[in-house]
Amino acid sequence: MITELIPLLLFVVGCAVLMAGFPVALSLAGTALLFAMLGNAAGTFDPAFLQALPNRLYGIMTNATLIAVPLFVFMGIVLERSRVADNLLDTMTALFGRLRGGLGFSVTLVGMLLAASTGIVGATVVTMGLLSLPTMLRRGYDPRLACGVICASGTLGQIIPPSIVLVLLGDVLSSAYQQAQLDMGIYSPQTVSVGDLFVGALVPGLLLVALYLCYIGFVAWTRPQAMPATPVTDAAFETSLLERVIKGLLPPVILIVAVLGSILGGFATPTEAASVGAVGALLLALWQRQLSLTILREVMLGTTRVTSMVFLILIGASVFSLVFRGFGGDTIVADILGNLPGGKYGAIIAVMLLMFLLGFVLDFIEITFVVVPIVGPVLLAMGFDPVWLGIMIALNLQTSFLTPPFGFALFYLRGVAPKTVTTGQIYQGVIPFIGLQVLLLLILACWPSLATWLPATVYGD
Repeated sequence: MITELIPLLLFVVGCAVLMAGFPVALSLAGTALLFAMLGNAAGTFDPAFLQALPNRLYGIMTNATLIAVPLFVFMGIVLERSRVADNLLDTMTALFGRLRGGLGFSVTLVGMLLAASTGIVGATVVTMGLLSLPTMLRRGYDPRLACGVICASGTLGQIIPPSIVLVLLGDVLSSAYQQAQLDMGIYSPQTVSVGDLFVGALVPGLLLVALYLCYIGFVAWTRPQAMPATPVTDAAFETSLLERVIKGLLPPVILIVAVLGSILGGFATPTEAASVGAVGALLLALWQRQLSLTILREVMLGTTRVTSMVFLILIGASVFSLVFRGFGGDTIVADILGNLPGGKYGAIIAVMLLMFLLGFVLDFIEITFVVVPIVGPVLLAMGFDPVWLGIMIALNLQTSFLTPPFGFALFYLRGVAPKTVTTGQIYQGVIPFIGLQVLLLLILACWPSLATWLPATVYGD
């Protein structure tokens, strides 16, 4: 009985060390190795499991899918430094500002476009908070509503491709799906790719944006004092609207179409499309005269830091996963989920609730690399579609980014919001948008084809 509890204890101790603030990769690997040493001394762990580690590390180094990570990160940082968000927000304000709730529409649409071009949640929330929150407050917007719109639109990068979350989930789910099929005796397993998740996320992502816009429109109609229109004399309308659209809106849209269109059209893999995006971002920065050697140096350093963090966490998670399996943790998890009330539906609800709660304190990268490899094969063996499961996980993690009191997006905005905006107002502002995301999760649970129809149509499955 005590031996069966060791994998669960390993998981709990690993989470506790992470929450204590120690470096993620070292926490995962260090905790796992400590348990492995103690287990070896007690005769409950076979050190032969660790002999698979070199092969796993070599597999990480040679994984072509993961090359998309530094390329998309590079693309996002270049666009962040080239003032794309500034130009987009100016253009959208000129288009919608004279409507009640126009700034809310503008922020949401800019968040969608930034999500489809950068995919970096923290940078989007901070950028939008610095650029749009003071303007919205100055125009008389309810601080709670303004904060909610910025936080919600800033997290769209979790679900709208090209998303770093979907890249990492695609790689992890691919391994989990193959393992699940092998466990079921299928020795010619099918695969799921990052491209499948990208295509599958389009309809749910756009549906979520539509829900946000409908809510903003409803509030503007029922509470006009909370979302007043921008005066016609505002400086945003002094210059030519067509010129603003050409300079501010057209270039990023072309870049988005080039990246996603090449994937949807079957002309490029996500990794190849990421290289198109990286080159396109550089050309866009050059065209807007926002690229210099100093900026390029900052971009390279930022890309190196983020990429190194992701891959170091992946290495630490590989050690953790091996030790967890060495203690029989995968069997225990399968037994627990299989014996829950409600069968496979009870299992998926339990896993989603666990990920939602872990999202309060752990980053999506840690959850993707630690939790998904453990529960993924079990859920997929129960018959759940891998694309649907990946989109559900991504939406779930996005919801946890918004949920008080530990949602990361809330911390990002709190760091750049004016002192006149209270933390309580930020928390209150995101509650309706959390409700919309939960609604979308329920809709997707009832109609999985929202996530699976487009990949099947595009790839002819």
